[in-house]
Amino acid sequence: MNQFIRVQPAPDKRRNFARWATAQDPKVRTVSSQHFAVPHFLFTDMPEPLLIGATVDGHVYVSPDDGQPAELLGVFLPEQEAVPGQPLPHVPEEAYPAGAKPLPEPDYAPIEDAPAEHDSSDSSDPAYDTRSEGDDGLTCCGRTFKNERGLATHRRQAHPEA
Repeated sequence: MNQFIRVQPAPDKRRNFARWATAQDPKVRTVSSQHFAVPHFLFTDMPEPLLIGATVDGHVYVSPDDGQPAELLGVFLPEQEAVPGQPLPHVPEEAYPAGAKPLPEPDYAPIEDAPAEHDSSDSSDPAYDTRSEGDDGLTCCGRTFKNERGLATHRRQAHPEA
């Protein structure tokens, strides 16, 4: 668990935030030119006016006393979940920016027309093993190896899937 909360105070409150931070025991340290690392046990006791307009762990701080509903991040909303194979839920028009145009319907190729996948590293492929008749079996990919160890090393490196 991270024991620090990154706070970037609003520019007009940065000086007051720094005064508060240096008055703490232990002092609140900076982690960049604009961010402070506030210990979690001090965060709950800090004056709220210092947090208004601040960014806390990458999110804009919203006071619980404002009465404005906060955006619920990471909350499971089952009525908005998409079901595989079903159309996506309706999105209200006000969710789109002004001048947005809908995307054209996708042009799917039928599965019967899909190209067959061929794995060129298949060990049944004649190009993989190029032994010739009467050979001692130490040839692969057109190269001849001095011993079994060299051939095994080549196969592990050049043909790891075999």
